[in-house]
Amino acid sequence: MSAPRKTQTMKPSTAAQKLEVYLPATPAEFQERDISREELQELQRTPPQWLVDLRKNGPHPRGVVAARLRVSISALGRHGLTDPLTTAEIDEIIQNPPEWLSRERATQAEVKREERRLKERDAQRRASGESTDAQA
Repeated sequence: MSAPRKTQTMKPSTAAQKLEVYLPATPAEFQERDISREELQELQRTPPQWLVDLRKNGPHPRGVVAARLRVSISALGRHGLTDPLTTAEIDEIIQNPPEWLSRERATQAEVKREERRLKERDAQRRASGESTDAQA
């Protein structure tokens, strides 16, 4: 007979990251204890009001801010946006875009195109039996 399975838990910071919310904005009871995988799945299936509000209004972690602005996290740092932003602040940037935003979006789009090109190249090489270790 095997021992009963121990419930897997994660730190609140990991759970917040998986939920794409800013940990300091979550309720104290969320921040102060480990979260089980089952609890995380339940939060994802039926989010409580605090989670709905955080996802809608923020403050949002940098990864979410970057995604909404369609730039990289590094781009945010280069332009001094290191703090979490609310949805209203993100919308303000989108409505009145600073000059750097279009440059960073173009850079991000180029990076994505190159990633797609390399992925397609590697898929073709695998299909033809070539090694993906060779330089392009």
